[in-house]
Amino acid sequence: MIRRVLVANRGEIARRVFASCRRAGIETVAVHSPADAEAVFVREADQCVELPGNPPSDSYLRGDLIVAAARATGADAIHPGYGFLSESAPFARLVTEAGLVWVGPAADTIESMGSKVRAKELMAKAGVPILEVDVDNLDDEQFPLLVKASAGGGGRGMRVVHRRAELAGELAAASAEAESAFGDGAVFVEPYLPTARHVEVQLLADSRGTCWIVGERDCSLQRRHQKVLEEAPAPALAEGVREKLAHAARAAADAVGYLGAGTVEFLVQEESVYFLEMNTRLQVEHPVSECVYNVDLVAAQLSVAQGDALPDRDFVPRGHAMEVRLYAEDPAADWAPQTGTVRAFDFPSAATSFDVPTTYGVRVDSAVEAGTCVGVHYDPMLAKVIAWGPDRPSAARMVGDALRRARVHGVVTNNPLLRVMVDDPQVLAARMHTSLLEERAADWIAQSTSGARRDVIATAAALADAAAAVADARVQQRIPVAWRAVPSQSRTRSYLFGTDEVSVGYREAGGVLRSDDETVRTIEVGTEVVVLAVDGVQQRFEVSRAGSFVDVQCRSGSWSLQRVPRFTDPAEQVGEGSLVAPMPGVVVSLGVAQGDQVTAGDTLLVLEAMKMQHPIRATTDGVISELPASVGGQVEAGAVLAVIEIQTA
Repeated sequence: MIRRVLVANRGEIARRVFASCRRAGIETVAVHSPADAEAVFVREADQCVELPGNPPSDSYLRGDLIVAAARATGADAIHPGYGFLSESAPFARLVTEAGLVWVGPAADTIESMGSKVRAKELMAKAGVPILEVDVDNLDDEQFPLLVKASAGGGGRGMRVVHRRAELAGELAAASAEAESAFGDGAVFVEPYLPTARHVEVQLLADSRGTCWIVGERDCSLQRRHQKVLEEAPAPALAEGVREKLAHAARAAADAVGYLGAGTVEFLVQEESVYFLEMNTRLQVEHPVSECVYNVDLVAAQLSVAQGDALPDRDFVPRGHAMEVRLYAEDPAADWAPQTGTVRAFDFPSAATSFDVPTTYGVRVDSAVEAGTCVGVHYDPMLAKVIAWGPDRPSAARMVGDALRRARVHGVVTNNPLLRVMVDDPQVLAARMHTSLLEERAADWIAQSTSGARRDVIATAAALADAAAAVADARVQQRIPVAWRAVPSQSRTRSYLFGTDEVSVGYREAGGVLRSDDETVRTIEVGTEVVVLAVDGVQQRFEVSRAGSFVDVQCRSGSWSLQRVPRFTDPAEQVGEGSLVAPMPGVVVSLGVAQGDQVTAGDTLLVLEAMKMQHPIRATTDGVISELPASVGGQVEAGAVLAVIEIQTA
């Protein structure tokens, strides 16, 4: 009988496991890095142990320290969550050799499935259809190909290769990223099916021979092979495909004597089903299955781990569930990960968090709260927004509404793009495939950045700022807001929406602040609430301030603006030809030296941030005149990495 569980993970993952443990009366233990010392998941645990460093290699990937923490706190079981050591066979062995219960499949199973190359060999023997290609005997008709990391997932170590000439370079790049992310640089190649769907089957097996097939999920909407939207059950499958998926998943489980929760992933091309990989752990997207099939998968994991038998039951879907991943990233800036302190974090539509709901509604799983610092060391996912409704259109509508009402300030997120995506006609019609997001990204980004009246949002910010300036004034408080010695002249304020600057004008007339835009009429102005009539339609704007930032909440969503100072400090400017870090990160490689001649497009260095590698390329032809960056160096966003001196004839 399990009495105390240590969760070898962090954030939302740890909170999810803790929730099921509390319902079962099981005590919890958290391990954490120094950066996570004040995190909500640490506060929720009954006990906690700090690990020595912030990088995962010094903390969440230190299996020896985690086992020592379990012993020190009297934990009798370790749950690995998902990510980090969850699919590490050596860690699973370390746990069991220490006499602790491992909440997961046997180490041998993890090992056999951990290598995607070995896994495909086993599946082929079990009669599960696979994708394969002979790299030594390629012809041009076989392209495009997909390079994949053998030891991991999440899009890291993956490259699409369109031409033979690119293959060697992409193999090397994928191997380097895989080595950095998983400690194993092995990669392999398979045919790339850009219009296939990504569908996975959730299973859970006990030691008594019972294997649950908990339906399937569609995860086709992906960016760089990392899932963005998942749903259950998978919609619009061809006749007989569900049965093929369930049969192949069961065959895969039987082939390795599977124990615990796992997911078998497939590519579906019309009526054909091809094995991709088997994830020997719980998946990020498991909540959609929990909603639709009324099962607590973590509770079932714990039950199986302590030797209980799974009861016989059927899994008939109830309604439809859809999940989107809210990331701290800016799609309009080439999806750059974002860092900073979250100033507000609220989902008014959420009915529950981490629970298996009993009625249709919105569930938000997150470990972020107001005051959370989003740093460079970990994945930039802020929350999973899950909607469960009576049908697919209802679930999509509920997700969109939850995102629109969400108050998330302090970091740029992909929220506007997600709202556009779930409302896209092709998505609503379930005409999806794994390349759809990449194909539509430019259009969706354009829609997400143009769907709101930025000038009106900036006007609300300017009026509230003006009201706050008077309220905070220590002298001359009786002078009207926006008073000018020359009444005909308006006041102007400028704000940044990301990198885009928006300027608005306003004036005081008859004791009322008015926008210079004749289509905007002032109804109410306060320091925290502004009500405007835009083209005759009244809208409410809630405004808050933090330093140079102004946060505005309105019907089009959450917006974080930054005031543009009227006078620029010359010290803040960078010289011509300077390449600056688009995000905080660590320099993992340099491809040039000072004095080298470069051509526009050349990769000068590679910056690693939030588990992904980002090449920094030359923007012009010239000579490297300065190279402040060095391998292993930590840089902040905006730091100068290199300077290119343009050569004149």
